[in-house]
Amino acid sequence: MAEKGGLRKQKKFQARQTILNAAAKQFELHGFANTSIAGIMQAAQLGVGTFYNYFSSKEEVLLTLSKNLREEVERNILSAGADNQSSAELLELCCICTARLIDENRFILPLFISASEHSDKPEQIPQSLSPGFRELFKKIILRGQERGEFRDDVPPNIISEMIHSIYQTTAFSKLNLPFQENIRLKVKILLDGIKTR
Repeated sequence: MAEKGGLRKQKKFQARQTILNAAAKQFELHGFANTSIAGIMQAAQLGVGTFYNYFSSKEEVLLTLSKNLREEVERNILSAGADNQSSAELLELCCICTARLIDENRFILPLFISASEHSDKPEQIPQSLSPGFRELFKKIILRGQERGEFRDDVPPNIISEMIHSIYQTTAFSKLNLPFQENIRLKVKILLDGIKTR
């Protein structure tokens, strides 16, 4: 009996992952607005009705994908030995890892940018718009300020917003630089400006 329950759970997990993988590919190929639930489920080779066993909307799928990416950034930071690194090293690692994931999953960029557009009132960012990267940047910035590694004359929200906007400007950059390298150079300049002397 327990074996049947375990198999059922595994099948449900696999179906959910299949939907997420198919959605990521469809968002990448057609953009979020031009992707339909029917298109996602056709790519997943599952019936449309199955979608609603796991998600209520394609927005929920996109948010789930973005949160999975944010969690991957967090795992990379932890596996790099966050406790032994300076806040500048940690923030740089976070930014570079985020750049890599965005570069490899371009469908997430519009959601990432839309969170930036609501940054003047962070408490009013609808949960459906926030993949949580800004909060991750802010957490590291606060750590750096508390340790005296970062300037504390600039509010962490301002610094976090600046980092977040680097991704937006890079997405529209006409420079002949790969996305990740462009981010790396901009983050280096920003870090030089916020480190304590």
